[in-house]
Amino acid sequence: MRIIHRVAELREALSATQQAPVFVPTMGNLHEGHLDLIRRAKQHVAGSDSLVVASIFVNRLQFGPNEDFDRYPRTMERDAQLLASAGCDILFAPDEAELYPEPQGYKVVPPDTLANLLEGEFRPGFFTGVCTVVHKLFNIVQPRAAFFGKKDYQQLMVIRTMVRQMALPIDIVPVDTTRAAEGLALSSRNGYLSDAERTEALALIRSLKTIQAAVKDLRAASQPAVDAAAWLHQVEADAKSGLAARGWLPDYVTLRRQFDLLPPTAAQLQGTEPLVVLAAAKLGTTRLIDNLEV
Repeated sequence: MRIIHRVAELREALSATQQAPVFVPTMGNLHEGHLDLIRRAKQHVAGSDSLVVASIFVNRLQFGPNEDFDRYPRTMERDAQLLASAGCDILFAPDEAELYPEPQGYKVVPPDTLANLLEGEFRPGFFTGVCTVVHKLFNIVQPRAAFFGKKDYQQLMVIRTMVRQMALPIDIVPVDTTRAAEGLALSSRNGYLSDAERTEALALIRSLKTIQAAVKDLRAASQPAVDAAAWLHQVEADAKSGLAARGWLPDYVTLRRQFDLLPPTAAQLQGTEPLVVLAAAKLGTTRLIDNLEV
């Protein structure tokens, strides 16, 4: 695997291949979920002349003033070894001065209808930072496909919408959330958890499964249309209060439509509309997110 730190050097290396690369952008501190993305990308280019390119860059623009930019783990040597073992061809690892050689005055601002709810409500400006760096990386790498995990569900939707509306010739490939054996969604921030907190963290996925099961039971039952708003309010409030009683600080636990992350109507709730349960909550000093499709 080749490690490249400069934009010009990366472009020169990519110009030697006859096909556009496939791309896995990361912030490093890699886990098995990231490696799954690399393996999927490697399968995607099997038999072609394309390369699998991964990037590692901790993007200051997507961190709020009281978030963990300065303490976010930087584990470059270990990450490079993991990427090489998973089949990555090129690691692009720019420093901040290389990716932002001057103040980033031009930014990609996603629409409020998607970016200012859920994560956007609790992390103002987060998706502007994400879209700006991802668009910039797309411009540098010029991939034909890019791979993103479903664990960051709203982020996946924001990026997919950006690519569609900006007419970027990139296929956004979603990859299912990778979980530890006990069910915890893998995340770079899991490293902040103590042993006791890691055990307690399973309460988050249990709350999602409870709502998922409630939807399935509702859909299986033959009964008149429910008041969707009241039903949603109750199951979501129960989930949040259950987490709070265990010492969590929940931001949201909510059931939404997959295609736009808005609440379902009564017909959609009781019909076949694809839904997703999403949650974000702080356990100790660590904020965790997770989701389950319905």
